Amino acid sequence: MELKGISVAVTGGASGLGNATARRLIDAGAIVTLVDLPTSDGDAAARDLGPNARFAPADITDAEQFAAALDAATEDGELRGLVHCAGSGRGMRILDKHGNAGSLEDFEHVIKLNLVGSFNALRLGAERIAKTDEVDGERGAIVMTASVAAFEGQIGQINYTASKAGIVGMTLTAARDLATRRIRVCTIAPGIMDTPLLSGMPDAMRAGLEASVPNPSRLGRADEFGQLAVSILENRYLNGETIRLDGGIRMAPR
Repeated sequence: MELKGISVAVTGGASGLGNATARRLIDAGAIVTLVDLPTSDGDAAARDLGPNARFAPADITDAEQFAAALDAATEDGELRGLVHCAGSGRGMRILDKHGNAGSLEDFEHVIKLNLVGSFNALRLGAERIAKTDEVDGERGAIVMTASVAAFEGQIGQINYTASKAGIVGMTLTAARDLATRRIRVCTIAPGIMDTPLLSGMPDAMRAGLEASVPNPSRLGRADEFGQLAVSILENRYLNGETIRLDGGIRMAPR
C-alpha cells in the first residue's frame, strides 16, 4: 500500500509505540490521526509531529468516542490504515499471597481494555476502510498489537496474557473474515520495549532485562516497532500473521 497522501489512524498515538509509529508514517508521507485518551498529551504530540498530524481524543473501549475519532481521521482523506497500539496491564495472580482468589475486576479490566478494545478498533476501522475504492487490489490494512506474553506469559500476568493471546487468536480469523473486503490484518507481538512505562526502572533491573535478550542484548526501541508497522502496511502480501519483535527472547516464568 502506498502511504503517501493516505489517512492512517494510530491508537495510543500520544506516546510510546504509537507515537513512534506515527512519526514513521508521517515520514512516509501519510496523514496521521493520533487517537488517545482525552487526558493524554495528544495535542502536544500532534503539534510536535507537524502539519500532517492531528489529535482525536477517545477511549478505545467507548464505541461512540472511537467512532468519532475515526470519522475525524476521514476528514483528511480516505482512511486506509489503522495501527492499534493502545493497551495496558495490571498485575494479578490467580491466588494472592494469602491464598485468596485473585480479583475478577482486575481480570475484566485488562480483558476489556486490551482484547475488547482491539476488537472495537478492528470492527470500526474495517467499517471505514471497506467504504473506500480498491487500489491495486486492496483497500487498506490494520495492524494490532499483542505481546510475547501471549506465548510465554509470566507469573502475575494471567489477565495480560489472556488478553494478548486473544489478539493473536483473532488475527488470522480477522484476515480471513475481511479478505473479501480486500483489507489485510496483521499483529505485532513486541518483547521488552523501551517505552515511558519503563522509564523509572532501576539500572540494575534494566541491565538484567537487557541481558535476557539474545541478540541484540538490549531493550527494543519504539522506532523499531514503528518501522515494522509501516512495513506491514506497505507490503501487500503480509496478511494474517503475528510477527514477534523481540530480539529472540523467550520469557522465563518470572
